[in-house]
Amino acid sequence: MLVVAAAQLPLLASQSPRRDPPRPPKALAAILRSRVIACLRAQDGETAMQAAHAAVRGGVSVLEIVMSTPGVLEVVEDLRKSYPSLTFGVGTVLNADDARKAIKAGAQFLMSPGTVMEILHDLDGSEVLYIPGVLTPTEVISACNAGAKVVKVYPVSAIGGEMYMSALKKPFPLVPMVASQGITIGSIKSYMEAGASAVVLSDAIFDKELMRERDFIGISALANQATLQASQCGR
Repeated sequence: MLVVAAAQLPLLASQSPRRDPPRPPKALAAILRSRVIACLRAQDGETAMQAAHAAVRGGVSVLEIVMSTPGVLEVVEDLRKSYPSLTFGVGTVLNADDARKAIKAGAQFLMSPGTVMEILHDLDGSEVLYIPGVLTPTEVISACNAGAKVVKVYPVSAIGGEMYMSALKKPFPLVPMVASQGITIGSIKSYMEAGASAVVLSDAIFDKELMRERDFIGISALANQATLQASQCGR
């Protein structure tokens, strides 16, 4: 019986269906290609809508709207319909309920300032990308062990900027890292050289004064500068 059972093992193994590893969400490829995630927060939905369109006109292809922005879900829905080839997400997502609302509105990626394990587990194998926030090596290991495909180093400028980015990246050369907080257009190149796969730009594109004045032409110009700067960084 043992001989028969052993002989049957290769046959049984060959009959077992092979499961290919899940493909990474398309949003991840878009972020790695763009290198810039524009982060928009606004006081009202109409300003958010117009500022988002202005950034896209300036060349932004990956845009995140902060969850606390009034009308954020309507803005995401509008952008997905207006620019189906671009990538839009929701940021500062702090719980699974908000994550579900954002996904229902069409968000292709979600970002958090820290790691919300419930969101990370819920989106395991999903087409929606979750980018958890991390700050320490322990947090990077924890997020990656839980299934994160990319992490956001936040708040990077408050903890050492490019030097910290470089130090954190060294033990994790294969983990894509997005640098976030306090990054200027002029520092995009130095963050890339420090190992960041992409950067989050908030006030650098959606300048507070321009937002107050509703100067959407100025916002488009900053978006154009940022995308040009990122495109000139060596890969």
